[in-house]
Amino acid sequence: MQALEVKRFLEAKLPDTQVEVDGEGCNFQLHLISDELAGLSPVKRQQQIYAHLNPWIADGSIHAVSMKFFSRADWAARS
Repeated sequence: MQALEVKRFLEAKLPDTQVEVDGEGCNFQLHLISDELAGLSPVKRQQQIYAHLNPWIADGSIHAVSMKFFSRADWAARS
């Protein structure tokens, strides 16, 4: 599995979210930039992402995922 594939998949599922993905194979680090997700509790944010990734986790295509969430303003401030 490639990072670009994960990015495109999640951005299609979460249309108001920018996704930056690092990693390859079955281990990925996700940076999710979304005002909507940033407003949710940490557990709710992760549940939203895992709901989409669970089929790939179940079949072993993805083994490990780490996630960091940013509002659009917080992401812009990082640059």
